[in-house]
Amino acid sequence: MIEGVVVIVVVDQRYLMIRRAAGILAGGAWCFVGGAIDPGESQVDAVMREFREEVGGSVRPISKVWEYTRPDGRLRLHWWTAELLSEELIANPAEVQEIRWLSREEIALLENVLDSNRQYLDESG
Repeated sequence: MIEGVVVIVVVDQRYLMIRRAAGILAGGAWCFVGGAIDPGESQVDAVMREFREEVGGSVRPISKVWEYTRPDGRLRLHWWTAELLSEELIANPAEVQEIRWLSREEIALLENVLDSNRQYLDESG
């Protein structure tokens, strides 16, 4: 099973969302920042690394808030809230096509949001 992290950053009731770059897994889809946990890496370290790699910023992980296992059992994602420590974010073009700060209402109107992201928002109310 692949283990991964998802990073939830909220500022002024707006969530940091990315649109994944074309040519990668789920290219063009909207989601939160995240990715695979490297062998021997902690969830906390993966949260900080993935955020830095995808959007060039730094975060302080706060707490694990949710867990999602894909129905086929091949992927488990650990969802973490995090505090944004650096204001300027720059998309890594190899992984991220676009960065947006969106309200829950705006996210609900987006097309092509990954199912687990919609499920998280629905369940976290």
